[in-house]
Amino acid sequence: MTRKRSERPRRTPRSIFLLLLLSSSFAAAADLPDVSCPGALAAAIPARPSSSPDGTQFARQISHGETKERERAIEGELLRGNLPDFLRELKPVTLESRLPSGRKVTATICVLPDYLAVGSDEDFLRVPMDLHTATSVAGRFGFALPTRRMVDAIYAQSDAKLAPEPMAAGPQMSSTAYYVTHNDRISVQRAALEAPPGALLAGHKKDVVLTGRLASQTGKIAIYGWHRPGGRPIQPLSTVHGAGYADYSHGIRLVSGVVFIDGAATSLASVLRDPELASVLSDEGPLPDLGELMPVAPTPVAGLKDAVAKRAGTAADRPARRAGTSG
Repeated sequence: MTRKRSERPRRTPRSIFLLLLLSSSFAAAADLPDVSCPGALAAAIPARPSSSPDGTQFARQISHGETKERERAIEGELLRGNLPDFLRELKPVTLESRLPSGRKVTATICVLPDYLAVGSDEDFLRVPMDLHTATSVAGRFGFALPTRRMVDAIYAQSDAKLAPEPMAAGPQMSSTAYYVTHNDRISVQRAALEAPPGALLAGHKKDVVLTGRLASQTGKIAIYGWHRPGGRPIQPLSTVHGAGYADYSHGIRLVSGVVFIDGAATSLASVLRDPELASVLSDEGPLPDLGELMPVAPTPVAGLKDAVAKRAGTAADRPARRAGTSG
């Protein structure tokens, strides 16, 4: 599990190597415009009950159950609010694109700073889950899964870029023991980098994503990412596995159902379906109606138009993001 904050892990040669590898991560983020996401976007996530198990306790509870039982347990804990408080502090990620009309559009999405996890700020377990569980949680919280283009932008603009930690392939990839071991390896990297809870992390998991392929390949789950240092993903977009599949390498990064287009709040689903605007958020163009995969956000769009605080200029004079710009 994630170490308690009071513990300072001893730096081994491996952790020192990782620190050197990752030490440039924060510098890139410092050059980005200072934009914040309204707290109201996470209002549908329940407060964490004081009686909730932490990550270590939850791992023990699910260590011997069947896969379906584990999925139900993960869904139950998340829906009652048993996730770290720092995950409720959404991070802005900016994407820019020039439309065929010549108009330059800036979109700000608000994303979880890390992958969904069960537990407290001090002790949590990042929990891979199948597509059914992921979309159930996303819908209840008023969020959606990211697209491939969003995943690339999140990686490019992350505060800390962690290195992938592949483990031996085989049936054990879907075991709780693998979930725990991989989570611990990520925690070692985060500690070596001294990335605080709530920093935007990327590179440590493959993302479960939205893609137009799912309209015709029903019953499948789409995965993408696990970026190497330098930005190339290990995992190209894939729909090989069934929707009920999950393994240790997968992570669920949620994106708010409200997106800001040139500062104006609008529905993420409507933008992804828009023939003109979809290219800002999707490298596949407009996505077909994916039903429950793109839930309607419960957060009212009205009143959020000017809620993104821009403390470093307007969208018009904001510099282009390297990996989040097209056209």
